[in-house]
Amino acid sequence: MKCKRKLVSMISVLLVLLLFPTFSALAAEPILIGSPLATAFLYGWDAEKAIKLAVEEINAAGGVKVGDEKRPFKVEVIDTRDLEPGVPVSEALLAVEKLIIEKKVPFLVGGPVRSEAALAAMPLIAKHKVVSILTTGALSPKYHEMVEQNPDKFKYLFRISGEAKWMVVGELIPCLQQIQKDFNLNRLFIMVQDVAHARNGGGILAKVMPTKGWTVLGDPVVFPTGATDFSMALLKAKKENAEVIIIWMDMPESAILLRQWHDMKVPALPFGTIIAAAEQPGFWKATDGKGEYCLANVVNAGNAPSKATPWTMKFVDAYEKKYGLEPEGYGTSSSYMAVYVLKDAIERAGSLDPDKVVDALKKTDLMGVYGRIRFNPKNNQVIPSLDPEEGAVGTVFQWQAGKRVVVFPPKIATGEILLPPWMKKKE
Repeated sequence: MKCKRKLVSMISVLLVLLLFPTFSALAAEPILIGSPLATAFLYGWDAEKAIKLAVEEINAAGGVKVGDEKRPFKVEVIDTRDLEPGVPVSEALLAVEKLIIEKKVPFLVGGPVRSEAALAAMPLIAKHKVVSILTTGALSPKYHEMVEQNPDKFKYLFRISGEAKWMVVGELIPCLQQIQKDFNLNRLFIMVQDVAHARNGGGILAKVMPTKGWTVLGDPVVFPTGATDFSMALLKAKKENAEVIIIWMDMPESAILLRQWHDMKVPALPFGTIIAAAEQPGFWKATDGKGEYCLANVVNAGNAPSKATPWTMKFVDAYEKKYGLEPEGYGTSSSYMAVYVLKDAIERAGSLDPDKVVDALKKTDLMGVYGRIRFNPKNNQVIPSLDPEEGAVGTVFQWQAGKRVVVFPPKIATGEILLPPWMKKKE
């Protein structure tokens, strides 16, 4: 009788494992993902939400196949505080070190978010052979340049989101050229935040745009992180007859800038190359609609609704269903995709060995939320494109009647750029 009960019990367990593979995966030891993020800021909290959404989906589908075993992902998030004014880079490094040493994570997905912190963390991550996929913030070209200059040392570090040089040369300049063609505008005023990627990006624009038939009105105006008054610069832009104002700021105070722009009726189109406040779905309500006509580059498709790929709106809908709002801005879709790319690499490697996973990541070729995901073999930077069939495609949208309307690149655009009513179209 006892033998019969044991047999029935064993059969029951086998049936559970066969009929419910997710149960088997979740019972296995989890694969840890460390996520160092500035959780109090947009590029941190949206990344955290997206990472957790991807992990939830993957685990619900059975987890990650490592050889013959299915295992779930588990996320360990730590606040780097690296977007807060006055917080030293060393604090972000301590956060990364805690994930590696104390939590013993084999993989990092997310940040550090500030370029200076991400660059400083590179030797630490490389030393411990932790595979890292940078997904949000950290737009400095120096990141992938360091990988290319020392590929053996930094082979574990990848970036799956855009970077400042491509954003300027590959996206911003072509978009500005389209604006010039459509509206005959060519007078540019540049306002940047005092951080590495913004200073560098603004400097590149100031040098390049005169060769494209634009008049750049002086050097970029630099604002410290946390600045709350932009009126003097806006007055200068108005006085000098600026027609497009480039805004490169990841601080939330950029919402104040756009309120002031609207109230002063500055006859120039605001174009946020990076403008955290205007990227968010709640921006319209928060500014009483005063940010209408603002353009914003959210770096990767899927950070605003579009049909870049069949996966784009699936992601947008899943994010909205879980969190009650559309994807919130730069760092959302890239953080989500990074988890799926890591899963794909682990499964192809058949191992969690960092060198084997790195080799698999280098061979990634996956159609994702924002296009074809591949890495440049020389520097582990995601390969960008204006065509989602060829590479990771970006997104520029414009606020129009309370909605974020994608206007660039043409392959994924859902509408056209509009000028504010107080700005006359040049003949």
